[in-house]
Amino acid sequence: MSNYRIRPGDTLSGLAARFKTSVSELARANKIANPNLIYAGRTLRIPGHSRSDSFEPSKGGGTKGTGGTKGGGQVNGSNGASPGSATPAMRKLANAGRAAALGMGGYNSQGLCATGVSRAIQNAFGFKVWGNGNQIDNNLPKDKFKQVNMSLEEALKIPGLVLTWEKTSSRLGSIYGHTAITTGDGRSSVSDFIERNTLNAGGRSGLKIFMPTM
Repeated sequence: MSNYRIRPGDTLSGLAARFKTSVSELARANKIANPNLIYAGRTLRIPGHSRSDSFEPSKGGGTKGTGGTKGGGQVNGSNGASPGSATPAMRKLANAGRAAALGMGGYNSQGLCATGVSRAIQNAFGFKVWGNGNQIDNNLPKDKFKQVNMSLEEALKIPGLVLTWEKTSSRLGSIYGHTAITTGDGRSSVSDFIERNTLNAGGRSGLKIFMPTM
């Protein structure tokens, strides 16, 4: 039995899939009455893993066993990311993201979310980031992006944050995940298309949020 600290965007079903167990096993091990309701910051016991498999954030800020980022350590709290404190780099990325989305799919997904995000980053900052939706977080340069810890609702109010999900409910999304850039309007995000209401896009798990530091 080992421990994992629940993060914003986690779902019990997503964690069960990640740790190769079941929702019922996790619920039983943690005495969770409602599997649809878990709280960020609380510790979850993971059955079937030894104590040497630590899923807690390390002192260096990364995570083990959770697809933790190489592209900048996790930062507890928003760490300066708020609607009123968006930097020029963040606004530049948000604008580049919207332009990339309008140039690709408009308001219709093309299934190329990572291409849209990578194109926006390249147009905004001059370098390319490779990988699909659930890989791009590991390829963000650690000297140019840092991971921040906040809810999706908070993140959508801030322009120029990079969102990544490990899995979505679609067939391709369950393999490649999803990534997007926030516009700051509290609702939408952009990748290869403009998603009008990201908060209502259900079936996504493993959310990570990154902020440009340039």
